[in-house]
Amino acid sequence: MAATAIYSNTSQMEPLLPSATDSSLADLAIEVIRQSAALSTSLHPLTRQAVIELVRSMNSYYSNLIEGHNTHPVDIERALEKDYSHDPAKRAMQMESAAHVDVQRLIEDRMQEQPDEDICGQEFLCWVHSEFYARLPEEFCHVQNPEGETKQVIPGELRQDEVTVGRHIAPAYEALPTFLSRFQAAYSPARLNAVNKVVAAAASHHRLAWIHPFLDGNGRVTRLFTHAYLIKAQIDGHGLWTVSRGFSRNRNAYLAALAGADEHRQGNMDGRGNLSNRGLIGFCTFFLKTALDQIDFMSGLLDLDRLQKRIAGYVERQVSFGELTPEASYLLREVLLRGEVPRGEAARITGRPERTARRILKSLLDKKLLFANTEKGPVRLFFPASVAGYYFPRLYPEGVEITPG
Repeated sequence: MAATAIYSNTSQMEPLLPSATDSSLADLAIEVIRQSAALSTSLHPLTRQAVIELVRSMNSYYSNLIEGHNTHPVDIERALEKDYSHDPAKRAMQMESAAHVDVQRLIEDRMQEQPDEDICGQEFLCWVHSEFYARLPEEFCHVQNPEGETKQVIPGELRQDEVTVGRHIAPAYEALPTFLSRFQAAYSPARLNAVNKVVAAAASHHRLAWIHPFLDGNGRVTRLFTHAYLIKAQIDGHGLWTVSRGFSRNRNAYLAALAGADEHRQGNMDGRGNLSNRGLIGFCTFFLKTALDQIDFMSGLLDLDRLQKRIAGYVERQVSFGELTPEASYLLREVLLRGEVPRGEAARITGRPERTARRILKSLLDKKLLFANTEKGPVRLFFPASVAGYYFPRLYPEGVEITPG
């Protein structure tokens, strides 16, 4: 393919960071830093951890939805418990969703264990791809090229074929190591100041997708990489928000912004690199505004007073169905505020006799509204997918916030 020669030199990927004539991107970056730092400061750390678990599943849901794969949140939860559907197609989608959650958790653990690792390096990116594809069903590990030939996707292996994504012809496969080396040099967080890290989180998202290093899975790997970058830039809000939700809910605008940054330079007023500086500014602006929108959304959901009222409202609904007693609300409120509560305090909190209090506690554990690490250990909050729509309205799209039949 003669056209692939266009992208065989790393200078053809310039600019790697946008050159703005005003402070708009820096202002957005500073606001992202400010708002993400303020996110959920009122939540108890143990309660926050329960929300983080929910957000991981939400991130998987939306990241896969961008690729056209729609797995109900309840089915994702079941997959994480190894409870798979007997329907092969549904089971495969569950495995894909669980893989995303598992790899995100692996990324977070690895970054804690190896804080100095450069997440922009080829080794880290290939590791993410390897861990993701090693968990996928066999049928998701094959792709068909334009000539109709089926190709095997090897976990963690850079592509050995030329690819075209829409109108974009990705760099020549022989040049991928060189492009990835330049990618690392430009975006390594250790080399950037706080504001530039935030802008780089956006720019690197596009440029990694543009390089398209793998035969398949580039979208998911890019979004998982971006999750890691947000952690490095210290703007992930302790894991309490995800940019994928914003991208998915504005999918056409997301794809259009990516395509805009693919464009070649449009004349002398469009930067000095091979690619459009205006297009890269446009994508970074879209990315950072989406980030702010999602941080603001989660900030509203995690407002302690409003969250308490929604939990109480859910209990009232369950009381009307005969599923819970009103005193269950007192227990949930106490655990929300304190992070965990010893089982022996149930009677005091509910104001009911010991035996009745134990029954109330058991009903909350049976419904997975509370959980404990041991049979007699203290109880903590859990946010099952079945209640996400009540506790956290609009977390998922309308029509998804119900348990599937």
